[in-house]
Amino acid sequence: MNSVPASKDIAQFLDYIGEQEKKSLLRFLTCGSVDDGKSTLIGRLLFETKMIFDDHFSALEKDSRRHGTTGEEVDLALLLDGLEAEREQGITIDVAYRFFTTDKRKFIVADTPGHEQYTRNMATGASTSDLAVLLVDARHGIVTQTRRHAFIVSLLGIRHVVLAVNKIDLVDFSQDRFNEIRNQFQSFAKDFGFRTVQAIPLSARFGHNVSEPSPKTPWYNGPSLLQHLETVDTSDDLTKLPFRMSVQWVNRPDLNFRGFSGTIASGTIRAGETVVVAKSGKTSKLARIVTYDGDLAEATAGDAVTLTLADEIDISRGDVLASVDARPEVTDQFAANLVWMHEDALLPGRAYLLKCGTKSVSATVSELKYKIDINSFEHLAAKELKLNEVAVVNVALAEPIAIDPYAENRETGAFILIDRFSNATVAAGMITHSLRRATNVHWQAIDITREAHASLKGQHPKVAWFTGLSGSGKSTIANIVEKKLHTLGRHTFLLDGDNIRHGLNKDLGFTDADRVENIRRVGEVAKLMTDAGLIVLVSFISPFRAERQMARELMGPGEFIEIFVDTPLAHCEARDVKGLYAKARAGKLKHFTGIDSPYEVPEAPELRLDTTTETSEESADRVVRLLLGLGDGEDWVI
Repeated sequence: MNSVPASKDIAQFLDYIGEQEKKSLLRFLTCGSVDDGKSTLIGRLLFETKMIFDDHFSALEKDSRRHGTTGEEVDLALLLDGLEAEREQGITIDVAYRFFTTDKRKFIVADTPGHEQYTRNMATGASTSDLAVLLVDARHGIVTQTRRHAFIVSLLGIRHVVLAVNKIDLVDFSQDRFNEIRNQFQSFAKDFGFRTVQAIPLSARFGHNVSEPSPKTPWYNGPSLLQHLETVDTSDDLTKLPFRMSVQWVNRPDLNFRGFSGTIASGTIRAGETVVVAKSGKTSKLARIVTYDGDLAEATAGDAVTLTLADEIDISRGDVLASVDARPEVTDQFAANLVWMHEDALLPGRAYLLKCGTKSVSATVSELKYKIDINSFEHLAAKELKLNEVAVVNVALAEPIAIDPYAENRETGAFILIDRFSNATVAAGMITHSLRRATNVHWQAIDITREAHASLKGQHPKVAWFTGLSGSGKSTIANIVEKKLHTLGRHTFLLDGDNIRHGLNKDLGFTDADRVENIRRVGEVAKLMTDAGLIVLVSFISPFRAERQMARELMGPGEFIEIFVDTPLAHCEARDVKGLYAKARAGKLKHFTGIDSPYEVPEAPELRLDTTTETSEESADRVVRLLLGLGDGEDWVI
């Protein structure tokens, strides 16, 4: 039977908890090149702050004999390398987070990978950190990854850096070597905006200058690493910034209560003060600040609260409540730094989901201004952005949102991009400024509406979007469909891929980025034609689902019909009326769909045409019947 703890023990435990709550918390990451000793350093910190339990240490000793790289000694790096692949290779792949504490402070440390292909993992760890410990092997000095990681750390708003010159024991504790590395770093990082850079010579393996000053470096008069981490002031004092709170949830448990829940991103708010809804400009006085433990007189950055207002205002999830005298910008276009984090490249013009705070909105990268070579910091022209690359871009949104520049507020100036089909996070972005160039452009009210245009023609506007491989028969079928509809007195227009490239899109090539822009333009033209009341027949390969979906979303409900001309590649290649497949096979025609560029088959088209089992006339009849509501979909009526 377990004994009941004495009241004295409980009191001591509660006192301990109270002391821990009063300590400040420092979030930091370790980064650097492969084998610079990041995991060993964190393992040493955990060991010397007595954060390793006896059973864990015993397991570590066994793992060291099996996977260790330090001979008979315990390999402290294995405390962080949790994946089997990491232990077998002796490298860090994933981001490992560890907590430890001292008498003065609490710490959460992120151990990030050093390999270039895991730059996105390193950026993830940096996004929530206040300080970076950048390790450099004293033998190798400043290397490419040092420059890469220092740049990304700066880009993500970290303003405090420790330059940890590790393995100083392997260069005989040389002061000259340490000074050389320190001076090189200060030279290339002078424009990165770091507020503090503390260079420390250390040996993570043997503990020199990790927690206590080492007698091996009498020429070094600075703090040990742990001493610096315990005392460095990294606070940006979010409480002094203007008030911002992104609404996460409209709390309506009954008819008598309506509150707006969220975590305060910055600033301080008090009951009775006036707040503004950033997007609408509506203002109201703050009636109550509600928490689980009761109402508060004031709340500050980091507090999770529910706010109630004196007036009934239309507020929903994603809206930003702000200081009435310091409102954030509200814009549908902004410039940003972007870190691409997915294997599939960024294609300007493709629609993604952008999430900023609690607000999600459709967005496109409207312009890839240039990508940054993060080894040399050169600006390079580019049409696409690949995994781990960084670029300066312009972003266009489907609707305005409230933002702050990332340099002013990391909470309301950061965003992520999400793939609309897989829901994978594909990029992290930092807003630099709003784009004001289109603020003088407004929708002009027009008296003759799209409904009036359609009524005059006696038809419902629609878009019949024919997609399939080159040579599948799309244009042939679409041409027959238009002739049949014309005979029936319908008002139509046919947009054909080849014809459009002789005019509107003659400036575009056949890269994936150009294909995306090709379809974006055609979708916008088709939308204008439906506004004129026309039935629009679009015949384009349109190889990517994302762009076909984008075109669908431009139209009204029931106005977009996807028609998949499902002709196998072998049949298309056998026809090869224009000789394009032969050129592609010979390597004379690059980026040819089906050969060296992908085609994404429609998952749920309204109509599938099999040209291997029916003639073009028969296929065209099926399309017309669909449009007229005579079969293959009785809901479609013209």
